[in-house]
Amino acid sequence: MEHLWAPWRMEYILMEKPKGCIFCQKLEEGKDEANFILLRGKANFVMMNLFPYNPGHLMVAPYRHTSELEDLSQKELLEHFELVRHMVSLLKKSMGAQGFNIGLNLEEVAGAGVAEHLHTHIVPRWLGDTNYMPVTAGTKVIPEAVAATYKKLKGKLSAD
Repeated sequence: MEHLWAPWRMEYILMEKPKGCIFCQKLEEGKDEANFILLRGKANFVMMNLFPYNPGHLMVAPYRHTSELEDLSQKELLEHFELVRHMVSLLKKSMGAQGFNIGLNLEEVAGAGVAEHLHTHIVPRWLGDTNYMPVTAGTKVIPEAVAATYKKLKGKLSAD
C-alpha cells in the first residue's frame, strides 16, 4: 500500500470549520479576489483552493448547491467540464503545468472535505514536483502564495 502524505493540510484538518457551505458563502460575499474566485460562468465558477496540494490547485463548482453529480442539468454539466478544460489550458499557459490530477470526491466517505457542494479538483503537476522534502522531512513546499498564483492566473485569464 502506498501513502500520500500531506502534512501541510493539518491546518485545514484542525481548523474550526465554518457553519454552512463555504462555496455558497464565498459566492454570496461578492469579494472574488479576497475569496480567490477566479472566474464566474453562467452555471459554475472557478475558485482556488486555500490549502492546495500544488500551486494553482483549482476547484470548479456549480452555483447550485448540490452534492449529487446526477442532479446537474445538461447545461450545468457541460459548462462545468468546459471550465475544467479551460482551466487546464490556462494552467499550461500561465504556469507551465506538465500534467494534472483532476477529480471529484463525491461524499465524505470518498474524501470530500466539503461533501455538501459538488466540486471538481484540478491539481497541476510538474515533472519532479514530488521531491525529497515530503519524503524525508514530511513537509510539502508550496513555492508560491495562493494570492500570487491568483494574480498570475487572473491576469492571464483576462488577456485571453
